[in-house]
Amino acid sequence: MDDCPEPTPLFTFGVIADIQYADIDDGYNYSRTRRRYYRSSLQLLRNAQESWSESAVKPEFILQLGDIIDGFNKGRGASDRALDTVLRELSCGPVEVHHVWGNHEFYNFSRSALLRSKLNSTPTTDGSPSGGQAAGDIYAYHFSPFPGFTFVVLDAYDVSLLGREESSEEYQEALSLIRQYNNNEDLNCPPDTEGVLRRFTMFNGGLSKEQLDWLDSVLSSADEKQEKVTIVSHLPVHPYSTDPICLAWNYDEVLAIIRSHSSVVCFMAGHDHDGGYHQDKNTGVHHLTLEGVIETPPDDNAFGTVSVYENRMVLKGNGRIRDRVFVFPGRHSDADHGAK
Repeated sequence: MDDCPEPTPLFTFGVIADIQYADIDDGYNYSRTRRRYYRSSLQLLRNAQESWSESAVKPEFILQLGDIIDGFNKGRGASDRALDTVLRELSCGPVEVHHVWGNHEFYNFSRSALLRSKLNSTPTTDGSPSGGQAAGDIYAYHFSPFPGFTFVVLDAYDVSLLGREESSEEYQEALSLIRQYNNNEDLNCPPDTEGVLRRFTMFNGGLSKEQLDWLDSVLSSADEKQEKVTIVSHLPVHPYSTDPICLAWNYDEVLAIIRSHSSVVCFMAGHDHDGGYHQDKNTGVHHLTLEGVIETPPDDNAFGTVSVYENRMVLKGNGRIRDRVFVFPGRHSDADHGAK
C-alpha cells in the first residue's frame, strides 16, 4: 500500500504567516527573548514563492495570515515602501493572495487606509465588492475555490484599540473591555495572572457581535449545502492551539459558533510565532497555528502547501512547518445521528 501513488488533489493552496518584513538589522521580540530576522524574512518569502511556482501542481491561491510587515516601519516612515516591497515579491507568483490583517497591519496603517489598500483582498465582481463580505468596515469575507469548499477570512481586530481613532465609540468600547482585565499602564504588557486572561493585551483584539452574527449566517448556509469550511484569522481561537497570550479576546464566542455548525473542518491562524496545533475533541475541527517567518533563521524556512481531497487536507511543511494530515470530521454525513 505504501507504494500507491497519492491521488491528484482537488486543489492546493499555500500558507505563510508573520513575515513582518522591515529593512532594518535583526532585533528581538517585545520581551527580548526571541531573535527576529527583519531583512531575511523577504528571502524566506521568496523561497516560498519559488517553491509554489515550481510545484508540479500549482496552488490555486495563497493564504497570507497577517503581519506582512513589521510595526518598526511606521516610526521610520517606511510603511508604504516596505509593503510595496513585500507585495512586489508576492506578485511574482501566478496566483491570487488572500490577506489576513494582524496587529502589525494596524501599527502601520489605519483601518480606512487598509480598506483602500492592496491588503484588502475581498473578492470583487465588476469592480465592486461581492456579496460574500461582512457589512461596514469589518474586513471579513468568504470565497469558494472549488465546489463544496468555502474559506472564511475573519477580522480579528474588529473590536480593538488598534486601527481605531481614540475618539471613536469603537475605541472607547475596546478600552473599557481590556481595562476590566488589564490594569497595566502599558497595555501591551499582559495582566499579571495565569491562563487565558493573559490574552487581554493591546496587540490582540476580538470580533464584534455583528461579525459573529455574519459568521453564524455564513456557516448556516454552508451547513445546508454540506460544504467543508476552513476559517482563517490572524488570532487563534482555541486555547490548546497557542500560548494563551495570543488568543482572540472573545475566542470562546467564536469557538461556540464553530462548535454549533457541522460544516467547519479547520481553523488556521498566525500571531504565535512558535506555532501550534490541536484537534477539538468535541467537533474534530483542526486548529492550526502557523509558525512565523519573522523568527525563522535565514538558513531555514516557514511555509506550507496544502493539498485538499474529498475527505482530508494534507499539509506539506517546509522548514519549521511540520507535515500534517487533517482528516475531515465525520459530522457532515453523520450529524443527524449524533456522531462526532
